[in-house]
Amino acid sequence: MLQTYRQIFTPATTRFSLTGLVARLPISMVGLGIVLLAEHETGSYAFAGSVSAVAVIANAMFAIPQGRLIDRLGQGRVLPVVITLWGIGLALAMGSLSWDWPTWSTYAFAVLAGASLPSVGTCVRARWSHTLAERPALLHTAFSFEAVGDEAVFIAGPVAVTLLATAVHPAAGLGTALVVGVAGTFAFAVQRGTEPPAHPRVDAHAARPAMPWGAIAPLTLVGIALGLVFGAAEVVTVAFADERGHQSLSGVLLALWALGSLLSGVVSGAVTWQRGPLARLRIGAVGMVAATAPLAFVPNLPVMAPVLLLSGLAISPTLIATMSLAEQVLPPARLTEGMAFLQTGLAVGLAPGAAVAGLVIDEAGASPAYLVCLVGGVLVLVGALLIRVAPAPDSVPPHEHFPASADDLA
Repeated sequence: MLQTYRQIFTPATTRFSLTGLVARLPISMVGLGIVLLAEHETGSYAFAGSVSAVAVIANAMFAIPQGRLIDRLGQGRVLPVVITLWGIGLALAMGSLSWDWPTWSTYAFAVLAGASLPSVGTCVRARWSHTLAERPALLHTAFSFEAVGDEAVFIAGPVAVTLLATAVHPAAGLGTALVVGVAGTFAFAVQRGTEPPAHPRVDAHAARPAMPWGAIAPLTLVGIALGLVFGAAEVVTVAFADERGHQSLSGVLLALWALGSLLSGVVSGAVTWQRGPLARLRIGAVGMVAATAPLAFVPNLPVMAPVLLLSGLAISPTLIATMSLAEQVLPPARLTEGMAFLQTGLAVGLAPGAAVAGLVIDEAGASPAYLVCLVGGVLVLVGALLIRVAPAPDSVPPHEHFPASADDLA
């Protein structure tokens, strides 16, 4: 298994992958950190949640334009600017809470921070696509490693920000996220040797490479549906543990869920698959339905622990196949922009997933609310079945990276 991963790592790829891992830690820290700090300063969970939601919405709105800008100007020129704006916006949002500035200023700075937070995970995957252009068969392994990295981020980030905010200082978690995010992104951006080439528009009236909407639109639906699953599962699992008198164990249950995904991601990356990413995505989507269906019928915590661990096994393979398929069908000049649709879909799905699950919990309890996760799993399958792939001629690089037909993708 390790031999498979050794094939993709050189000193250069190791540097950008590890710095990219550090740079995307804030993704899992900022939302919770804002809630913890804002609630401490104001005593209102409603206000704290609304500030966090504003940042998430701003991030979703600006992720795609930011991806387009990175494709045109290059990561090295855009990332230092946007991460600096993010650092300023987050620092001022923290200051507005601590220094009793007007409420509107907190929202304004949260918008700035959310809008300028870069999707480093997308940039890392774009670098893998560039550095492995002559060895496309290894790209699945690289994307698998990054999916494992995402799981590690979402396991470590919330734990770290909660510990720092509760044991050190309410602002310590957000402050750490700020320092780590800025330092990690600058360290990532200065590595120009592995950066994908920029694709500026020489002629403002020249036609841009076509976006393969037949694949990207359904893949975005897959992303939204996965976000729905993630947002609902987090809220429902906390309520499930609370109903049984052990709310403190909710973090353990969610960690087991993420661990299942992490393990399947590691194994998936080490396997040489005979099927293409479209077929793997559809298989993974069926797995998501099978994984979310039993959750509503689990009676207690001892049973829920292994069920969530097994349920998590479907996550990483589905995400990996989603990103691999997007990379194959997107024109190089629109790679970051196209992948940003998927990342934005994930973010967009989180809030309604949590909100709808919360409504069901209030009306019927935690176990029935797991049906929201099942709905998300079904939507993943619907999105996967709707995908139509037909590589555009201008998206085929010289090394014939793309398959000749949709049958080859499957």
